[in-house]
Amino acid sequence: MLVTDELVMAQRLAGVSAIFRPGEVTAICGPNGAGKSTLLACMAGLLTPDEGSVSLDAAPLSSLAPSERARLIGFLPQTPEVAWDLTVETLVALGRLPWRASPEADAAAVYAAIEAMDLAELRHRVVTSLSGGERARALVARVLAGSPRWLLADEPLANLDLGHQLALLGTLRKQARAQGLGVVLVLHDLAQAMNFADRVLVLTEGRVLADGPPEVALATKVIAQGWGVKARWLGEAGAKALATTG
Repeated sequence: MLVTDELVMAQRLAGVSAIFRPGEVTAICGPNGAGKSTLLACMAGLLTPDEGSVSLDAAPLSSLAPSERARLIGFLPQTPEVAWDLTVETLVALGRLPWRASPEADAAAVYAAIEAMDLAELRHRVVTSLSGGERARALVARVLAGSPRWLLADEPLANLDLGHQLALLGTLRKQARAQGLGVVLVLHDLAQAMNFADRVLVLTEGRVLADGPPEVALATKVIAQGWGVKARWLGEAGAKALATTG
């Protein structure tokens, strides 16, 4: 389990506590400035909270060697950058750096990640020549190639068209179910969170407003309180749409 206990960061988080379980897809939602990206960065060990702690399987995250943490946690920031003119295949292969596996194991992991993100036809293209959506998929594939136990992604649906949004969410949910991958995503699309997440954590002003199954955490009264928007859910479970009324 990945546990955050009473995390406090000045003007960003205020006593946030949560337990994240492997095999689940958790969506972190909330209005702009709610502390979503800060929480995710603390969970990845990239930010140190002023107070509180993050632990992984009862071990403080700060006690893990960077190489071990990199094998356990795959992190995709909100605005990732590619500094060199790498091919897609080379970029994805960078996800294997924390490992000392055989060439065969590395190649298999890279191939699987490329296939999962529908990048086979682009594998020899230079990343900087890709569209924003294609580049986003390549960056997700790099994280998947690392075979992490936890995947933390900050707005991974940005720049993806609807088809690839659904494909990515379906792939992550499948890996959570089949391989026990713990998936934590920052999402702004509440309908996608409702339809794909096992659990939703809603933040507002650095505090937890709601935490539970999507139908509970994203109830219309929570949306009204957190976003100041009147809304209602339409459709059936797994295919719901959000209609706003002002």
